[in-house]
Amino acid sequence: MKKVAYIFPGQGSQAVGMGREMYENYPEVKKLFDQADQALGYSLTSLMFEGPEEELTKTENAQPALLLNSVAIAHILKAEGANPVTTAGHSLGEYSSLVTAESIRPIEAVQLVHMRGKLMEEAFPTGKGAMAAVLGLAKEDIEAVLLQLDENEPVDLANINCPGQIVISGTAKGIENASEQLKDAGAKRVLPLNVSGPFHSRLMEPASGEFAVHLKNSTIIDAEIPVYANVTAQPVTESAEIEKMLIEQLYSPVRFQEILEEFVQMDLDAIVEVGHGKVLSGLVKKVNRRTKTFSVQDSETLNSFIQWYREDS
Repeated sequence: MKKVAYIFPGQGSQAVGMGREMYENYPEVKKLFDQADQALGYSLTSLMFEGPEEELTKTENAQPALLLNSVAIAHILKAEGANPVTTAGHSLGEYSSLVTAESIRPIEAVQLVHMRGKLMEEAFPTGKGAMAAVLGLAKEDIEAVLLQLDENEPVDLANINCPGQIVISGTAKGIENASEQLKDAGAKRVLPLNVSGPFHSRLMEPASGEFAVHLKNSTIIDAEIPVYANVTAQPVTESAEIEKMLIEQLYSPVRFQEILEEFVQMDLDAIVEVGHGKVLSGLVKKVNRRTKTFSVQDSETLNSFIQWYREDS
């Protein structure tokens, strides 16, 4: 049997219309979507299929929508006999990983990330926080610049995605100051991101305490396969460690490049992005261009992957 790892996208990959084709073709996907709508108390499904985009983009909606879409596709892959040996997700995508590893039940995960999104939105005043992508500058050089900034306008590393692509997060004024200094330090570009808050920075710590209560009231069990945690870039399976990682993840950097480097060393046959978009597949290629990747997001791409997966197996 082929050895594959699944990776799951995070916030920013959402788009109106995602999941509709799978919903219409697979009764079990429709059932999962309907259960999610009932659990949330509003029609996330219609928001995913019809928009409006500005509503879907809100953190409290985008997070459960992306998770639901990814988990539904992973469910069909499992029904087709495809199973990963390990898994990871980018920020929010870590929850899709945990559902796939059978550590969290799907609908409970949908409710959790809906609450996570609300708490992240509320943790810092709207418009006062910001994030930006720094292109073409090494992590150490970025850290050196951030250390020189005004402590009253903090900025932290948020996403370490791949060589030459790192996201910073902090106050709007801090990001503005950092952007100028990073360009002076040699960054090719510093691009503001369309986000509603300073995610994965110390400014998210207020959200972590309340979210910890929701996690305590959830059922999290040991994972069936290793899930690589964003916080440590190391595999976790024990429920207590998983819970700890999910709390710390809110205010810690996403170490996705390191996770992908670990995967590349595993002698995998392929790394499979499960869910909407191809952002993570692109990151894999930046880490190691020879790694075989798949992006599974609809019936066509799912069938293409399954056909390959079953060859010579």
